[in-house]
Amino acid sequence: MTTTIHTIIRHRPLTYDLTPSQLPSTMTASEDEKKDAETMADVDQECDDDNDDNDAADNGAEEGEGAAAGKKKKKKKKKKKKSPSAAAASTAASGSGPGANGTPSKKAECRLLGEGSFTDYYVAHGQTEPPSIPVVDLFRSSDDTSAQLPPFPTGEIQEHPLDSNSHRLTSAELRHDERLSSSLYDQLRHASEVHRQVRHHAQSFVRPGIKLVDMCTRLENLNRQLVQEDGLRRGIGFPTGCSLNHVAAHYTPNNGDDTVLQYDDVMKVDFGTQIDGRIIDSAWTVAFNPRYDPLLEAVKEATDAGIRAAGIDVRLCDVGEAIQEVMESYEVELDGKTFPVKCIRNLNGHSIGPYQIHAGKSVPIVKSSDETKMEENEIFAIETFGTTGRGYIVEDLECSHYMKNFHAPHVPLRLSGAKKLLAHVNKTFGTLAFCRRWLEREDGGSFAVNGNKGKQEKYLGALKNLCDVGIVQPYPPLVDVKGCYTAQYEHTLVLRPTCKEILSRGDDY
Repeated sequence: MTTTIHTIIRHRPLTYDLTPSQLPSTMTASEDEKKDAETMADVDQECDDDNDDNDAADNGAEEGEGAAAGKKKKKKKKKKKKSPSAAAASTAASGSGPGANGTPSKKAECRLLGEGSFTDYYVAHGQTEPPSIPVVDLFRSSDDTSAQLPPFPTGEIQEHPLDSNSHRLTSAELRHDERLSSSLYDQLRHASEVHRQVRHHAQSFVRPGIKLVDMCTRLENLNRQLVQEDGLRRGIGFPTGCSLNHVAAHYTPNNGDDTVLQYDDVMKVDFGTQIDGRIIDSAWTVAFNPRYDPLLEAVKEATDAGIRAAGIDVRLCDVGEAIQEVMESYEVELDGKTFPVKCIRNLNGHSIGPYQIHAGKSVPIVKSSDETKMEENEIFAIETFGTTGRGYIVEDLECSHYMKNFHAPHVPLRLSGAKKLLAHVNKTFGTLAFCRRWLEREDGGSFAVNGNKGKQEKYLGALKNLCDVGIVQPYPPLVDVKGCYTAQYEHTLVLRPTCKEILSRGDDY
């Protein structure tokens, strides 16, 4: 998500300690389920190879029948019905499912993703295709050495800029400080890997002709599955943004919106994942027509420039200046007319706190006078927006995004509907952002919290009342001039004592 600053205010690659061949074959099942999965895999082999003497010997020796067992006709045993998690684990173990060989092979249709990016990259790490195994069953926390799993992947590591930070990489004292924060980094890396797997799979089905509401629903359901949604403990960080063309941010379709993605659209896909309130916020731009490549490249490079400039004791104004310098060095030709790429000057990156997507510090994307400094262990979303328009956004169109104010005032509510809706928001979303589509789900936004009894009926008046009294903040779509095109790229990073870690970095962007 984004922060605005006008009166609206409101590469080191990922590392895995084990190679794909060393990954455990079953990662989600219990010990009993694992044994059952292995037994059923043996049964499958027997049924397929009735005349295989070696298999007969292996399976018959246990019964003491020796070589005679190979001559007997085997009976086809009736398979037990397995749980979904055990079935997924068995599929990966037996090598019978797509991607089970651990070799990524699928490419996305959208442009300017990494040259070596595959939408099914996760099969190399034990995931199924399509993904079905919760990420927590594929990796372990850094201090859990008993589990036979690799640790959650570390993001891209970069040194902090400034000469005053030159000692940090080799400081034993700072490395000790990092070990004290290992649980925080594990939460962030866990959420980051969920985000990577969800977005890579989304890149396989996002193509012209898809309804945006279907795209968002599919992406969000996968997000819930891979993070093992559990109310405020684990889940979606905020609604999936899929803003088109001149709409820069904060658009997601409400129910009944049948907008379809077109070949000539430029769409910003922005979604989040959270573990214990630690939010990963990352976004990329989808385009299919190569004429938009210079726009996407400008914004992508500007985001990377902002990431390189960020660091402990760095002034926010210096990050904005680095971003603007790169962004505005590009131009794009559309229909015979050349447009300079401009920064959208009243959109910003932001610091992130627990259950707080905008934690107080704004990272400008143009030169400014803000000399506030970044600090150790702070988490930032570095995001940039480029446009062929005027470079300034305003609120417009129907609102879909809402969020309870982090410092909401205590206001007596007279409407019973408003009281009921606020209670639902408090227990289901807390201070995390939500959208109208989620309120209208049978689970009201969280099956773990509400079961299938959470759907909110006739709630719009109550929602308006909560907004009017300042408890809930609406976030309408943010738009530049109609007819222009906007693009966005975003990554979440943490300023560790020894280095900065770009948590959400992937081989795609």
